[in-house]
Amino acid sequence: DLTIIVKVGIINGTEVKPHSRPYMAFVHGQIICALLSSFYFLSFHILLARLIQQDNTGIPKLSSHIILYINQIIYKKIILLQLRGTVKKSQTVNWISIPQRDEDIPANLKCSVAGWGKTGDTKNPSYRLMETDVHIIDGAKCKESWGRYPNPRMMCALYPGGFCQGDSGGPLVCKNTAVGIVSFNQKNNCDSPNVPNVYAKISAFLPWIKSVIGNV
Repeated sequence: DLTIIVKVGIINGTEVKPHSRPYMAFVHGQIICALLSSFYFLSFHILLARLIQQDNTGIPKLSSHIILYINQIIYKKIILLQLRGTVKKSQTVNWISIPQRDEDIPANLKCSVAGWGKTGDTKNPSYRLMETDVHIIDGAKCKESWGRYPNPRMMCALYPGGFCQGDSGGPLVCKNTAVGIVSFNQKNNCDSPNVPNVYAKISAFLPWIKSVIGNV
């Protein structure tokens, strides 16, 4: 059986150009999220966020209202984090689009993923946001590699980059749209992965997401 790991970081990446990913957030040093609207972040993690309290900076902080979607098939949580106040679009803060209907992403499409995690099996987490390109893997090939994974609510990508420990929850971005959420990969095989990385497929959760926050 393949052993999986769910805390992951960026492999074969480069430092992100300042303000080029204004939707990325690192919550309390624990959860990487994507900003979907002026009120909500989306993430995927086995741990709940430790809440950030309001301070005197005037910056909106996380409220105590955390809405969870528990997927009994993959045994993880897709998390929507609601802000106490709204955020305003700026050069450094913006939200990212998500798919409007449930559909498969074409195989071989070049996408990207970013995060602050480890840059190798034996390396430390990055203090700077890193990014790398990946290509979507055909679902049948991914299932062949993983056996019982993935299920229809998951998708796979690989080469030339990928993720390792420290980045669970970040968005997989294709054509400026967040289509997946970093989920898990094969344990101790970040540097030269021969098994595709697995992402939660955002479009599969659209009915639930829209029921919570409306059309985004």
